[in-house]
Parts: sequence; structure tokens; C-alpha cells
Amino acid sequence: MTLPNAFEERMRAMLGAGYEDFCAAFTGGETYSGIRVNILKKGAKEAIEKEFGTMEQVDWCAEGYYADKSVISGSHPYHLAGLFYFQEPSAMCAAAALPIEAGDRVLDLCAAPGGKSTQAAAKLGGTGLLVANEIVGSRAQILSSNIERMGVRNAVVTNESPDSLAKVFPGYFDKMLVDAPCSGEGMFRKEPRAVTEWSVEHTVSCGERQKNILSSALEMLRPGGMLVYSTCTFAPEENEKIAAWLIEQGMEICPMPELSMLSSAVSEWGGGADVSAARRIYPHLHRGEGHFAALFRKRGDGERREQKIKKAAKAASPEDAVKLYRRLEKDILKAPLEGKIMLFGEGLYLVSEGIDVSGLRVLRCGLRLGTVKKNRIEPSHALALAMSADELKSRVELAPGDERLMRYLRGEVIECDAKGWCAVCVNGYPIGWGKASGGVLKNHFPKGLRAMRNS
Repeated sequence: MTLPNAFEERMRAMLGAGYEDFCAAFTGGETYSGIRVNILKKGAKEAIEKEFGTMEQVDWCAEGYYADKSVISGSHPYHLAGLFYFQEPSAMCAAAALPIEAGDRVLDLCAAPGGKSTQAAAKLGGTGLLVANEIVGSRAQILSSNIERMGVRNAVVTNESPDSLAKVFPGYFDKMLVDAPCSGEGMFRKEPRAVTEWSVEHTVSCGERQKNILSSALEMLRPGGMLVYSTCTFAPEENEKIAAWLIEQGMEICPMPELSMLSSAVSEWGGGADVSAARRIYPHLHRGEGHFAALFRKRGDGERREQKIKKAAKAASPEDAVKLYRRLEKDILKAPLEGKIMLFGEGLYLVSEGIDVSGLRVLRCGLRLGTVKKNRIEPSHALALAMSADELKSRVELAPGDERLMRYLRGEVIECDAKGWCAVCVNGYPIGWGKASGGVLKNHFPKGLRAMRNS
């Protein structure tokens, strides 16, 4: 890999005697892949290690492990059941450093493809609210799919600009993630295209764009709230200088004990403001690609603000649809789900109380329970993935290597002694629905996922 001359000169000036080691690692060193175990799925780590063997933990993420993609495949049923998420080891550091607590309202402002969002959701443990936003429509669809696959119940997925969200959620969030679009220098080894697009001017323009995004983020963070800012670049214009700018805006930089083993940021590179609590990942010093993360607290104290609900009528749901769902729920779940049920188009959702998404582009508004059909509700794939086996009344248990499971994942009918709606489970983890009658199970595994299995 040939690096731009200006990039090499800057990195040599930054790293001094360490530059040769950095260059050797950056141009020809070992690269690392990782998975993050989904702690929303009880016993997931044990199940994964039983299938693939013992894994080595990532130092800065308790649920992160180094993984060989030739051994742990995205086509494995455990991946489809949401037991793990493929994630760059360095990218795990941002959400790991954010002190999310039960009941928090969390915003991931630049969220696709969903690694940090699903990591934040796991830390919430089904409590509070996660709003995951992505401005690019196609990437927002991928984000929504990953949140569904990981069994997240309490997430709203939006496709909006940061300034549009700021008008709707002033002072609303307790915790925030801003993994900002950047020049991508840290990913040069894995994304060669980023090398060809790089220029000094690009790093400067990225810094200005990051300030614009963060300006909207600060409007949405309550006093006393916490924000992690991260990038996958080495450029001080996008890292230390942005951290210094945030301090100028009234933010207090905070230590990140979870990342204490990583390299400190350099205050000199930020213009002299003390940003040494921020952390850098270098490929010659740490087992991951280039990354930067800094944790901030918004000065002051105060309660988070509530939204002014603009359209009270929006909260009302057609009673017939809710009744149909509750009837279905008695057949498939051992206990009813608590919360407000609302109808969006043909989709019936379990939504978080106190949030008004009217006027926003929303892809997912909580947990999709099912789809309204003529005089019935068909349970959603999201509902299956959000449930544990213990919460289901009827299920078909299959092992990862079972030929019937392979046929089910291809969209075929399989043998089944049950009746009515059943969750198909792989070693106790729901992976989809089927409807049993006459000794066979009619397949309701999503057609889009079947195509992936058959390609």
C-alpha cells in the first residue's frame, strides 16, 4: 500500500521515533477481526465458544473478542439469531467508554451500520430508550435490520439530519454517541479506497462537518449528560482539535477507565487544551485499526426535558388491530408484553412511552410485533428475535447442523408435530416463525434472508 506523502510526513512528525514501527504495522502488519457477544441473549458466549472454541477477549470491551472469520461465519445460524455482531475491535471502544445506566435515554447520532447502537442497547438491557439515527437512507435500512437481528426491543430508528433531530429533542437525552463521519485514515489497511480519497483539505473539511454535527448533538444533550465523540482517523484536525473545540463549547472532558490501556491523546495537537483523557488506538501498539475516542460531560445539572407531544391523536391505535394482536399473543407468548401498542402503516409496534416521532422519517418505532392482515395479525420476525425461548409457548428446537434447520433457512417446509404458530429455535435461541399444521411447518422465515442463504 502506497501512502500519500503528506500523510506520511504528518504521521512522522506526530510519532517521532515510533513512526517506523507504525509504518511497518500500517503497511504490512496483521489485521484483526472481532465479534461482540450479544448480552441480551442469555448464555450467548458459552453457546458460541461451545460451537467455535475459546475466544480471546478485546482489552477495552468486556463483550468483545477477536475472531477468525474463516471459522466464525456470518452464515452461521447463531449470527442469524443475533448471538453476536461482527465489529472492528477498535470500534468497540466508544460505546464501552460511555457510562450508560438502566433507564437512560441514549442517542446514537451517526449510527449505521449499527455496531455501536446495538452495543449501547445491550448496556441498557431492555430499559430506557435508544434512538439510532442515520442520515443516509440505504444505510439506515441496514441499521434497522441489525437492530432487529440483535433482538433490541426499545429502539427507534430514524433517517434524519442532526439539525432536524435537534428541533424535536432539545435537552432530551442522557447519553450520546457521535461516531462522526471522518477521513477514515485508521481504516486505510482495510479500505484502500479511503487512501485514494485522502487529502489534507479533506481532513480539514471533515473537522468542520464534525463541528456542525456536534453542535446539533449538544442541543439534544441534557445538562449533566455524557457524550462520547469518536472517529476512525489519526488526523488531529478531526480528533484533538475537535475535543478542544468541545471544551470551548462548555463540555468537560472526562477520564475513561475502560480505555486506560490505550494511548493518550496529545494536548499539544489540540492547540494546548488538556485533552489527554481522550484515547487513541494505533495498529503498532494495540490490536486494532486506528481509532480515537473522548468522553465529555455537559456542564451544569438538570432534569432531561420532555417533548411537547404535538399530535395526541397519534397515540391512539385502532382497537381492532390491538385486540387481534392480544389474541395472537395469548397463543404464542407465556405472558403479555407491557407497554403502549401503536399502528404505523400495516405494522403494529410496542413503543416507548413519552416519545413523539410525528414529522420524522422513522424506519422502526420500537419493537415490531406483527403485520396487520385481513382479520388477523401475523407475528413479525423482530418479535421472534426479541424473545427468549422461555417466553415462548410453542417452539421447534433444532441444532446448528440439523438438516431441517438448513431447509428452514432456505424457506422450505419442514416436519413438525406442533400446531399453530411456532418459534423455530437453534439450541434454544429463536431464529424465526413457522405455522404448523398436519405434521409440517409452513415457513415464515423472511424471504430476503432466504435469498442470502440460497445465493
